[in-house]
Amino acid sequence: MTNIPRRGLMLVLSSPSGAGKTSITRAVLAQDPNLTISVSVTTRAQRPGEIDGTHYHFIDQATFDAMVRDDALLEYARVFGNSYGTPRAPVEAALAAGRDVIFDIDWQGTQQLHQRVRDDLVGVFVLPPTVDDLEKRLRVRAQDSDAVIASRMAKASDEMSHWPEYDYAIVNDDLATSIAQIQAILTAERLRRSRQTGLPAFVRALQAKL
Repeated sequence: MTNIPRRGLMLVLSSPSGAGKTSITRAVLAQDPNLTISVSVTTRAQRPGEIDGTHYHFIDQATFDAMVRDDALLEYARVFGNSYGTPRAPVEAALAAGRDVIFDIDWQGTQQLHQRVRDDLVGVFVLPPTVDDLEKRLRVRAQDSDAVIASRMAKASDEMSHWPEYDYAIVNDDLATSIAQIQAILTAERLRRSRQTGLPAFVRALQAKL
């Protein structure tokens, strides 16, 4: 198989809470060896079952603020009273090595990435099939109180209003179908001429033999 060097891409999945982007992210990540996940930093409390450094890097607000001052975050936002951000160094290293990085972040973070690294960014907005499904998924998680669920549902309409800012939009009616759609997007975006940095040399080598 011909292996043409390329620059990695940043695949961002955003959605209202409960639409299923995290489930899709985990499944695609498990199936694709060239894909790595961006582990965000956050000031929120660690939930049962979460592993520091795997699900998030759990830090205090003072450390977070220092990262902002040092320009060590590609994007950051305040969500439901907690701070979230994407460390810059590991993402830039992965892209330069030709590895793709998947992000599970909201529209605020995506807007910042769009402003700073547009050429590397591929955005996908994940929509729920119905409002009832959205609320049901939030309750099945059993991680939030009724008050937090109500707050997330109230915010969902505003979050969904940002779908036109993304390159792609999918409706997560069936998890397997959604995973396949994300994989198709990845395949197409990896083949973009602009990302295949080794393509000019490859074509020149072909021409030289004609």
